[in-house]
Amino acid sequence: MSKILVEHDPSPMKLEVMGVEDWPIWTKEASTFQWYYEQTETCYLLEGDVIVKPDAGEPVHLRAGDLVTFLAELSCTWEIRAPVKKHYRLG
Repeated sequence: MSKILVEHDPSPMKLEVMGVEDWPIWTKEASTFQWYYEQTETCYLLEGDVIVKPDAGEPVHLRAGDLVTFLAELSCTWEIRAPVKKHYRLG
């Protein structure tokens, strides 16, 4: 089972119910780095183009408009191809 769950272009109603606009914002320039998720993170990409490569599993392409859940204990490499701006929620 993948530890990265992606919903492309979720409905505005779903985002409103989840309260996405009230979540903090994280930004990052184009870069490549290792990351380990100690806890589950859900995020909504406002901008960006990213390839996330799990240490075990297939790479996942993320873009603006994606609602993504990274499950706890995921170890991966982020390859940010265009600067990222995302809302995020931990836990």
